[in-house]
Amino acid sequence: MSQPASSFAVLGIPISVTTIDQSQSRITAWSRDDIGRFVCVREVASLMASINDPDLTALHFDAAMVLPDGMPLVWIGKRRGLPVERTCGPDLMEAVLAASPQTGLKHYLYGGKPGVAEMLAQRFTQKYPGLQIVGTECPPFRPLTRPEILQVRARIRRSGADVVWVGISSPKQDVWMHDNYRHLTQTLIGVGAAFDFHSGTVKRAPVWMRNSGLEWLHRLVSEPRRLWRRYLILGPRFVFLVARQRLLSPKP
Repeated sequence: MSQPASSFAVLGIPISVTTIDQSQSRITAWSRDDIGRFVCVREVASLMASINDPDLTALHFDAAMVLPDGMPLVWIGKRRGLPVERTCGPDLMEAVLAASPQTGLKHYLYGGKPGVAEMLAQRFTQKYPGLQIVGTECPPFRPLTRPEILQVRARIRRSGADVVWVGISSPKQDVWMHDNYRHLTQTLIGVGAAFDFHSGTVKRAPVWMRNSGLEWLHRLVSEPRRLWRRYLILGPRFVFLVARQRLLSPKP
């Protein structure tokens, strides 16, 4: 079994010291047991939403990994001398699915707008012959009833999936994974916008913008009305809080 990822704290949230390859190896190793797990994917905006809610903060400590999606989180880790690399949802999803014809992992897609999960399954199975996507599901936007929750769990269990990719946006997907992982044997991974990126319904930033920490700018320009608060208010507040914490921390 793979070793658990160590972590470093950013504003009280544990961020895993990991890379795409290391995360993929852990996910593959976890498929060999019957333990339910969940993986959060954090960037600045979702981290800021988490620190304002004690319940959201607490659930991160139950996660098997909290992946560093945003480059600012990676820069903080590297500044502390840690071998961490950006491990964002869309890239991890691509890497794990691409290797699955060889690893044998089976996948369930839970989330996205109506029809997106099915479109995504078709695209990936055409791209990677031998890939097994054993279920797709678009949940309603309203809260599920208790019978519906039990039915979802039953469908996932019956599917025989090893990994459930959850794309219902954060923090909703994090709460859903935390509520369900103990009742399942799969690894649940919250990848949010990865469904839209990989299905082609939303255009992703060019690679150079992703690598330089500017993917947020591309998303802001693409969807200003929906994302302005996330990037123009939460982003600067994150910088302020991290700087203040550093100033107030005792010197070694």
